[in-house]
Amino acid sequence: MSMKTLMAAGLSLAALTAGAAQADQVKIGIAAEPYPPFASLDSSGTWVGWEIEVIDAVCAAAELDCVLTPVAWDGIIPSLTGQQIDAIMASMSITEERLKTIDFSNPYYNTPAVIVADKSMDIAPTPEGLAGKIVGIQASTIHQTYAQEYFKDAEIRVYQTQDEANQDLFAGRIDATQADSIAMADFVGSDAGACCEIKGAVANDTAILGLGVGAAIRKGDADLQAALNSGIAAILADGTHEAITARFFNASIYSE
Repeated sequence: MSMKTLMAAGLSLAALTAGAAQADQVKIGIAAEPYPPFASLDSSGTWVGWEIEVIDAVCAAAELDCVLTPVAWDGIIPSLTGQQIDAIMASMSITEERLKTIDFSNPYYNTPAVIVADKSMDIAPTPEGLAGKIVGIQASTIHQTYAQEYFKDAEIRVYQTQDEANQDLFAGRIDATQADSIAMADFVGSDAGACCEIKGAVANDTAILGLGVGAAIRKGDADLQAALNSGIAAILADGTHEAITARFFNASIYSE
């Protein structure tokens, strides 16, 4: 084979390799369980919600070819570390415990954790206020960790999804639930949650509740981390984040 032929073959291979690299998709893991208004399936089977729109906007700003990849919540971190997905954008809080095994982007939202209970119940969002009560918590969340640490005199009932906890709260099978304030504002504003109200935010413990919600990535994946950070910064700076938020919420859900 001539040198000219070898060079042509090399250029062709380089072009193919470059094309493959450009076509690489970033698999963004989202929780397979519905978590409205952040992420849920509509009647046509399409994922919709605030976080879905933010994912689209961040990926567009960072020039990433992203594909949504639903994963059961209790297996989503193993899916990341096992390389089935490349990042997680599923309302995952940045906590000290998680940072031991995975890294995070900068936060893209930050809201308090609250207690929700029936309007007729006089419940304070404190260990004393929940003593003797049945508190429903979603499994494998910061809320489960918090409840087990602080609500030792309550009965903790663990659910696979927050929706299941909400259903039992509506049915009177539990007295209260703890979850993100925005998600619970959506619940109490619905027909299903008309029974209930937010009783207040729990005392902040950043070691458990974290420093806001970010995109989780594998340890050492600095390029993807930098790309996601640039995308988040861009949509915060150009008003896209605010515009998306205004379609779903009455107030900002981002604080530094």
